[in-house]
Amino acid sequence: MSTVPVLPTIPVMVPWLGEEEAQAAAEAVRSGWVAQGPRVAAFERAFAEHLGVPHAVAVSSCTTALHLALVGAGVGPGDEVVVPSLSFIATANAVTYVGATPVFADVDPASGNLTAETVAPLLTDRTKAVIAVDQGGVPVDLDAVEALVRPRGVTVVEDAACAAGALLRGRPAGRTAEIAAYSFHPRKLLTTGEGGMVTCQDGELAARLRRLREHGMSVSAADRHAGGGAAALETYDEIGFNYRMTDIQAAIGLVQLRRLPELVRRRRELADRYRRLLGPLGTRLVADPEHGTGNYQSCWLLLPDGAPDRTEVLDRLAAAGVSARRGIMAAHLEAPYKGTERVPLPATELLTRRSLILPLFHALTEEQQDRVAAALITAVG
Repeated sequence: MSTVPVLPTIPVMVPWLGEEEAQAAAEAVRSGWVAQGPRVAAFERAFAEHLGVPHAVAVSSCTTALHLALVGAGVGPGDEVVVPSLSFIATANAVTYVGATPVFADVDPASGNLTAETVAPLLTDRTKAVIAVDQGGVPVDLDAVEALVRPRGVTVVEDAACAAGALLRGRPAGRTAEIAAYSFHPRKLLTTGEGGMVTCQDGELAARLRRLREHGMSVSAADRHAGGGAAALETYDEIGFNYRMTDIQAAIGLVQLRRLPELVRRRRELADRYRRLLGPLGTRLVADPEHGTGNYQSCWLLLPDGAPDRTEVLDRLAAAGVSARRGIMAAHLEAPYKGTERVPLPATELLTRRSLILPLFHALTEEQQDRVAAALITAVG
């Protein structure tokens, strides 16, 4: 009796990690210094140089990076922060952590990002900051948002969680941001397992963020170890946090940073191939905005009119061995923020309801991509 062979499931994302990362991590372990130390400092310098920014502060995640960014910007109780609802819930949560109120703005339906036009109606005398997200690796038009709010004394924090390798008007996304936060989660192009980075233009702010990530300690553990004696005694001048990156993570990050140009090149090549393969569907695949180029951290598409419900499409893909995902979530539809929106969010609700994310990773083969495209065309048809 013959059986039909079961093909292995194609995952949404597989990090590009190899022997070089394994060796770097092993060397950190053998060194005896595995907590925040010299490799973290080296990773900070290399990341800052890559972006062309003066300061980079490594932390334990992008969520903690956003939290520190808002603390550094002086956001607190009674303040409002304009954010996109169309973002991972950590964006809104970071505002709540500091006691402020997230105010949800709609997004551009093509890019999934905030625009100056969607932010403007929500600005009040209580607006302290705007968090502008580079959603899925598509660069937000930071220049336009900053031109709108800076005359009002409002800080723009760039949530660049997905943006490593993306370009805004030819420069790395986040380069000109007053404060930006990056993620190194395994779903991102550049990964350290977990981890994040805050970048900023101001040296005093960077020094404060370094203290805050380490319990508010006036002298870092690395400096105390190097110095010794009474000069290494620390003080705690404000309440801080335990948001440190380890040297093991940073060792991996240094290798990953060198891989970044090739990662972006390959993902853009694969996205272009998806666009050709899926042409018969008449669907809209995420694309570069006029003001920049994305890194395709997420390759999302909007299901065409007349397509089945997205849940049914995802079930059909899963049955065909394709592990797709729903599109970006909308925070205002989740329990902690449900009913808090002040204005209608039609583009946000369309994108979160009708978009899905396709498998896209460095080692994706043409045969796998052909399978994904064929399965999707069948599922939608």
